Amino acid sequence: MTDVAVEFSAVSCEFRHRSGAAVRALDGVSFSAPAGQFLCILGRSGHGKTTLLRALAGLQPVSGGAVSVNGRRVEGPGSDRPMVFQQDTVFPWMHVRANVEFPMVVAGVPRAERRRQAERWLSEVGLTAFAESWPRELSGGMRKRVALAAVLASGADVWLMDEPFGSLDYFTRRGLHHVLLDLWEEQRKTVFFVTHDIEESLILADRILVIDHGSIVADLEVDLPRPRTEEVRASDTAVQLSRVILERLGIDASGGHAGAPETAGSTEASR
Repeated sequence: MTDVAVEFSAVSCEFRHRSGAAVRALDGVSFSAPAGQFLCILGRSGHGKTTLLRALAGLQPVSGGAVSVNGRRVEGPGSDRPMVFQQDTVFPWMHVRANVEFPMVVAGVPRAERRRQAERWLSEVGLTAFAESWPRELSGGMRKRVALAAVLASGADVWLMDEPFGSLDYFTRRGLHHVLLDLWEEQRKTVFFVTHDIEESLILADRILVIDHGSIVADLEVDLPRPRTEEVRASDTAVQLSRVILERLGIDASGGHAGAPETAGSTEASR
């Protein structure tokens, strides 16, 4: 796919600290993402990853520049950009099926069609047997599946995910990686996935944007075959990508500090 789904044009976001000092969370960020691409936004905490995602979601006003989705400028939240947050966001007073149906209720979808779609997406995420359960009766991983099903039910072309699996144990997280990738392979939507985990980004992404101090310091194509098995992630290409990411963040493989190299090797994308 070559159509541009998302575009950032010299986007800056500035906050005022309680001390009165100005803090620039994003500084002149520019890139475009084609439809159907899986992007990971990678970096350390407090360096602008979530601010970038919130600007795309319309939850964070920009101080300069513009964000557009499918050629339309983002002016606020929209059902075309549903978001899965790190914290649980399923409604505790609704059964699982009602949570999945909620985006369709907002969109005015008729009841029978809502039920049909909800059943379909609950099946896709393996929760058919839990349609009438309360969220409190589910594990953390199952509640994330409910959130994924709600995103699918929205019918949106762009999915936003802010470290959605960060609070889960390794085994549950890996299982959800498989679920998410299977859904993405089937639907081929544009995904923005925030993470601070290099391994997670190598498992998921077509492309990694590395953020440091509010700027994109590396734009990397992940030229690895899928599925991203342990053997693939141990390959020379994957190891080199990890080294580039660490170097661009000022960290060497032994945990020290290093300056950014002149080039990022053969894997850095020019976009």
